[in-house]
Amino acid sequence: MYKKQKPLKVLMATPRYFPETGGTEMHVHEVGRRLVKSGVDVTLLTTIPHTHTGSVPTEEEIEGMRVVRLHAWSQPPEFFITPGISSFIQQGNWDLIHCQGCHTLFPISVMRAARAAKIPYVATFHSGGHSSRLRTRLRDTQWKAIRSLLANAERLIGVSSFEANYFRNVLQLPEKQFTVIPNGFSVSDQPLLTEKKAIEPGLIVSVGRLERYKGHHHLVQALPWVRETHPDAHLLILGAGPYETTLRKLTQQLGMTEHVTIRAIPANSRQEMMSQLSQAALVTLYSEYESQGIAIMEALALQRPVLVSNTSALQEFAEKKLVRSVALNSMPEELAAAIARQLDDPLIPEQLDSPTWDDCAKSLNVLYHTATKPTSYFF
Repeated sequence: MYKKQKPLKVLMATPRYFPETGGTEMHVHEVGRRLVKSGVDVTLLTTIPHTHTGSVPTEEEIEGMRVVRLHAWSQPPEFFITPGISSFIQQGNWDLIHCQGCHTLFPISVMRAARAAKIPYVATFHSGGHSSRLRTRLRDTQWKAIRSLLANAERLIGVSSFEANYFRNVLQLPEKQFTVIPNGFSVSDQPLLTEKKAIEPGLIVSVGRLERYKGHHHLVQALPWVRETHPDAHLLILGAGPYETTLRKLTQQLGMTEHVTIRAIPANSRQEMMSQLSQAALVTLYSEYESQGIAIMEALALQRPVLVSNTSALQEFAEKKLVRSVALNSMPEELAAAIARQLDDPLIPEQLDSPTWDDCAKSLNVLYHTATKPTSYFF
């Protein structure tokens, strides 16, 4: 008589989770709940930043995941100093730890605790840009400083080929230690989107956290030029963040207040986001850096034309002829011309073979079982 195999016990660690918003938060939620359905015992370890306002439980269950929040000091934002990580990890009897994101002190503390407890771990980079030019220039140095921790990971996961190749080159680690598991999206996950939404003429949607590096201000500066040939053009910026005040001031200075709307959609309101994207005449992401670009995948799945900057992983979409791209830091009139072209002659792929969140979760499940086998890459 065969003994039933116990579920794999995985600790997924990320510094931010709902109700905080962002691509990593969405990724963790989507794959976590699917892994639970596939039989994985998932605990999500995250934080309550000291700057957080409002009430949030220190422990709760969300769609089968046990969510534990530790209090953290997050000033500046990259810090996330979180007492209690080591003791929590030591008490958990985990089969595997998965660090979601590597750019704060939180995952560094998690990886150190995992190594000390001799628990295998994997890491997904979820790298992003930064509005500080100095910090952007120091990013390679930052990654090299934690090379030993990343070298000890059973696997290092990029969400795009660009991201995996970038870190392989910076860290100079074996190619076999890296794997690519893209983010996913499926319109079928959003039941209210089965009905076709009417396209709103002239609606340009720019999606992303309100940070300078996301490039929303370039769209605002280009809008007066766009409206010279397309009088119905208006810009909707969907996001929240510290750059909002600057964007509103710029909008007022250019006399575009009546033609620019800035608002946020809660991270867990995916149907509302999809509904808004489905009505766009054009979706844009003019960011300086993206490790993949979930918003682009969502827009393409909704058959909306997209314009991106020709940087980082965004260029991969252009190379596959899924979107049109324009040079980063183009002059406003040049960006306006590229926008006008996509409005007049939109590029919309006839077929889109995009990964789903189910695909992403299945790939992680396979990787988890592989990573818990005896073979490792410890240096």
